Amino acid sequence: MGYLKRQYGMSMFGRVPEGTCPECAVKHDPGQPHNRDSLTYQYHFYDKNGRWPTWADAMAHCTDEVKADWTQALKERGVEV
Repeated sequence: MGYLKRQYGMSMFGRVPEGTCPECAVKHDPGQPHNRDSLTYQYHFYDKNGRWPTWADAMAHCTDEVKADWTQALKERGVEV
């Protein structure tokens, strides 16, 4: 794959359950963020970028409106985005 293969000669990925997001292995609308806390998402992201994902990374593909909604909801729960 990427970083993990180059650095350590291995990767940790298999298939995700049918009907789930191929990036985070969670069932969600494609317009919504990936689950930043999903281990599948964390390792996929780390493999591509060589660092752990943030919530901003998890919602990078979303519209500005979805990002604003999620940022507000996370802020209300004490999470800085």
